[in-house]
Amino acid sequence: MTLASEADLGTGQPVGFTVETRPARRPAPVVLQGRYGRLEKLKPEHATSLWQVFAGHDNIWTYISKDGPFTSFDAFAAFIAMRAAATDPYAYAIVDPAGQAVGYLTLMEIRPEMRVIEVGHVLYSPALQRTPLGTEAQYLTARYAFERLGYRRYEWKCNAMNAPSRRAALRYGFVFEGVLRAHMIAKGRNRDTAFFSMLEDEWPARKATFERWLEPENFDANGRQIVSLSELNDSRDQASGSALRR
Repeated sequence: MTLASEADLGTGQPVGFTVETRPARRPAPVVLQGRYGRLEKLKPEHATSLWQVFAGHDNIWTYISKDGPFTSFDAFAAFIAMRAAATDPYAYAIVDPAGQAVGYLTLMEIRPEMRVIEVGHVLYSPALQRTPLGTEAQYLTARYAFERLGYRRYEWKCNAMNAPSRRAALRYGFVFEGVLRAHMIAKGRNRDTAFFSMLEDEWPARKATFERWLEPENFDANGRQIVSLSELNDSRDQASGSALRR
């Protein structure tokens, strides 16, 4: 792979391109309103509605590196209170049109000076999986990170064995970068971690495909998608001659 670069004026050695060095901003307790729902700062009060949609679905915790599953509401509520109080990861509840929290995600590994941030601890209940709101939540979070907070690199990492998460990253338009072997010990087991990223100069194209997919006209009378997000990303990449997702 050939890396694009400028040359050092003194030595002629490749040193990369000059970039904006002003730090990005940290996440804040904003409301990110969408067409199909909203994101809002996670609060301890969200525990009740989240427990209703998470309880009995132990499989959604399998690839969460430290937490869950929970066997009682009290233990779960204490966990949500802890997660809500943290500043990194910084958590947002995903709220449906009825006002019920049906999942959450976080912005984490926050490095304002490098303008790098990760979306992680993504926990979608069955009520949120495979819904327009599930995808819209990712769109709203990425738009917030790039356009309002000023990050230049937006990361997605997951257990390398978590096939659904890896598919989701590619579907959302992240670029697969590789696997770090023996990267973590997760719940007493080795974890190899798959790395994905999206960069600020890639975001405009990804934003356009998210918005095209989320249009009401892209869903039939039964709520089924007409054109998939993956197809939209692939067609845009082909039209631009890009190999972003290869």
